[in-house]
Amino acid sequence: MANEQQPNHIIQVTVLIAGRPYLLKINAADEALIHRLTREINDKTAAFKAAQPSKDTQDCLALSLLTYAVELHRATRLPETASAQQQMHTV
Repeated sequence: MANEQQPNHIIQVTVLIAGRPYLLKINAADEALIHRLTREINDKTAAFKAAQPSKDTQDCLALSLLTYAVELHRATRLPETASAQQQMHTV
């Protein structure tokens, strides 16, 4: 039982994003996800930096954030769009 993680068990982790440390308090169950997303953010930021070397790190982080925002918007709009299309077909 000692190895089981409780759903609301809060832990502290430090992640590095673009070389800067950030101390986070997260649910223990989310730790792997947080580390995976941190790697994705760093990879995306590095890709922007490689494609546009004249941009500073802050610009590349902003572009990464915008990319995630667009992906999230599209993902959340799909169910709405599909539902609206379904309603139109049933009319």
